Amino acid sequence: MTQKHTPAAALEEFEKRQAMAQGMGAAEKLRRRQEAGRMDARARLDRLFDAGSFSEVGLFAYSGEDPAQTPADGKIAGYGRIGGREAAAVSNDFTVMGASSTIVNGRKIGHMKRVAAQRGLPLVFLGESSGARIPDTMGATGMGASGSDPAQYMRLRETPWAAAILGPCFGSSSWYTCLSDFKVMRRGALLSVSSAQLVRQATGASVEAEELGGWRLHSESTGLVDLVVDTDEEAIDAIRRFLSYLPSHAGEAAPRQAVPAGSGEDMDRILDLLPANRTQVYDMKKVLRAVVDKDSFFELKPGFGKTGITALARIGGHSVGLIASNPLQRGGALQIEACQKIASFIVLCDSFNIPLVNFADVPGFAIGLDAELKAAPARIMNYMSALQMATVPKLTVIVRKLYGQAYLNMGGGRNSDEVAAWPTGEIGFMAPAAAVTVVHGIGPGDAGFEEKIEAFERETSPWAMAGQFSVQEVLRPGDTRDYLIRMLEVHQLRATGGVGQRLLRAWPCYL
Repeated sequence: MTQKHTPAAALEEFEKRQAMAQGMGAAEKLRRRQEAGRMDARARLDRLFDAGSFSEVGLFAYSGEDPAQTPADGKIAGYGRIGGREAAAVSNDFTVMGASSTIVNGRKIGHMKRVAAQRGLPLVFLGESSGARIPDTMGATGMGASGSDPAQYMRLRETPWAAAILGPCFGSSSWYTCLSDFKVMRRGALLSVSSAQLVRQATGASVEAEELGGWRLHSESTGLVDLVVDTDEEAIDAIRRFLSYLPSHAGEAAPRQAVPAGSGEDMDRILDLLPANRTQVYDMKKVLRAVVDKDSFFELKPGFGKTGITALARIGGHSVGLIASNPLQRGGALQIEACQKIASFIVLCDSFNIPLVNFADVPGFAIGLDAELKAAPARIMNYMSALQMATVPKLTVIVRKLYGQAYLNMGGGRNSDEVAAWPTGEIGFMAPAAAVTVVHGIGPGDAGFEEKIEAFERETSPWAMAGQFSVQEVLRPGDTRDYLIRMLEVHQLRATGGVGQRLLRAWPCYL
């Protein structure tokens, strides 16, 4: 046995290669990141996983001739525990050739996806990458080898995926982010198909990077991003919080948690949140926070489709998906963007066995040319189809008005398992004042207008709906939390262990 093949030499070689791979890119790059307040790929994993639980996969992978040039091939992968539950993650190491994509690190991602799906592990992507590595992927040979997995971008939502946009995200980072169930973005990070520089080269158009793929674009215009934060730490903490509401995999019920002290303590004053004048706006989020378990309200996409509210929360320890109108924005008339946001949220909840709870105060859908240019009828029907296909428990509380097609979209007409109304509820095809004008051709100030409004208002009361059992309960507002806790217990999916039919699991990620 030669000296270089002795056990001692082999161990020395192991330690040398291990140190090299764990050292990531150049020390100078790591120092600059630290000075700029940016976490490196390994520090991000340390933040994501419970202390001491990370087990790395593919540490010794590399591309090219020299492993020292591409330690771990720019993508650090492995397993760890998040809140005590096993999970998988891929963290892009931008200090190694911009975390660019290769055949080798693509295999690492593929491995993590397979294991996560087969073993029931949530999968987290910590994104920051420059796209495909050139010249590795140039030419027919490189392209042919890179397309070897026909299911590379197929989602059946076997387990939850979460992604953080923590720097420039092009190529695989953008694709896997868009496929994820939860997307959080740090201000200053970017997500787009390609960089502003490449756009200029390809089209001649000059565009700023922030305009092309910044946080404001994706949180307010495209709706791709669920949450915007200021730091890497906040982004990773948000992923941990998101996953706490979801099961580890689609084959189990969402987790239960202890009810915090002080939950429901404002219920006896909840009606005070509604103005005496029924045409005056108010903050529906205050109503929701009063009903749910203390500090459990976790809103998604707050800057997109603002007339609608989508949030994860807990009620009596149960994970729930809240859908509500937002009267502070356009009186709560649902924008097309809100329909898109709500449909996507229903898909998330149905795919992972989370009951849906609607709080309705909706005068209808936003109408006009802008809405029609955004395919309003199709968006409204996408929303409606998602609701009707969802097989998780569905509950609806009518807080105030609920008119027209929005009555069905918000869970009325047997589109919920239970529908309850507050005494303040109003249900009809349109607002009474508008109905009087349409039916009788008279308006405010005309003789008989007020009397006819009163007649229509009697017909829109919750008592009329309760009388024909179109709502199952008229609730004292202060009893809403107790009612929902009870109905969540009643409507548990006992026969299937809390697992629905998951008819929406293959719904496109952004439609």
